[in-house]
Amino acid sequence: MAFLESSLDRPVRRGKVRDVYDLGDRLLLVATDRISAYDWVLPNGIPDKGRVLTGISKFWFERLDVSHHLISTEIDDAGLDLTPEVRDELVGRVMIARKCEVIPFECVVRGYLSGSAWREYQWKGTACGIPMPRGLVESALLPEFIFTPATKAESGHDENIPFSQMADAIGRELAVELARLSIDLYSRASEHADSQGLIIADTKFEFGLDRKTGRLLLIDEVLTPDSSRYWPQETYRPGGPQPSFDKQFVRDWLDASGWDKSSPPPTLPDDVVAKTRAKYIQASETLTGQPFPWK
Repeated sequence: MAFLESSLDRPVRRGKVRDVYDLGDRLLLVATDRISAYDWVLPNGIPDKGRVLTGISKFWFERLDVSHHLISTEIDDAGLDLTPEVRDELVGRVMIARKCEVIPFECVVRGYLSGSAWREYQWKGTACGIPMPRGLVESALLPEFIFTPATKAESGHDENIPFSQMADAIGRELAVELARLSIDLYSRASEHADSQGLIIADTKFEFGLDRKTGRLLLIDEVLTPDSSRYWPQETYRPGGPQPSFDKQFVRDWLDASGWDKSSPPPTLPDDVVAKTRAKYIQASETLTGQPFPWK
């Protein structure tokens, strides 16, 4: 059964997937099994999705040599008085994190021409405002990795913006460092994914400034199937869309269902839920080399 909402006796802010609790000097992030598509949270979730996202994020936080907000993924470290039932629900789903001043931009890095970048390229010959060579096809490897920031939308779509707009908002020095760091993280993550038979077509990072030290920290989830486009190498063929390790089963079913995308979405059928769950778990096991669930 999917775990759709946590309920702890603390102030909470609920996002599309995560419930965020204030622990005073720290935050408790609970990854639920909620799933969203086309800016709607669907009525039923994907069992274990939250545990997969937490496990993959932990893997990358530990692997990447970067300052980050993660303190612990052990619920007992939160110092809360929980019943055994509630504790069991939260095991594998939590990140205890440092408090940060969140930088209000998505730091997107693209290595392949897909998604909104491909749509823009067909129209303008650019990818998120960056000129591209003529003759590229959908899913093509880009000549070099590109940094394409976006606004952070509380609801609706994030919006691609020019680098100059980000620099004007937060200062050029910080913006340049975010671009450099994002491309470096993506490059190193891609090397590992490549060794496991996966392509990271693009990803988005989030950063914040530690409230105590002012240090720049990598925050939120990292290189999960929710924040990244993963493709299997063995089926990669540029010239069209690629099969991916994310909620594509969900999007495909919604597209075929007749749903108008402006009214509350329908409930997902059991087979779509099962196939989507299997894709998330396959991605995690392929990336980490560890069977799910992690011990």
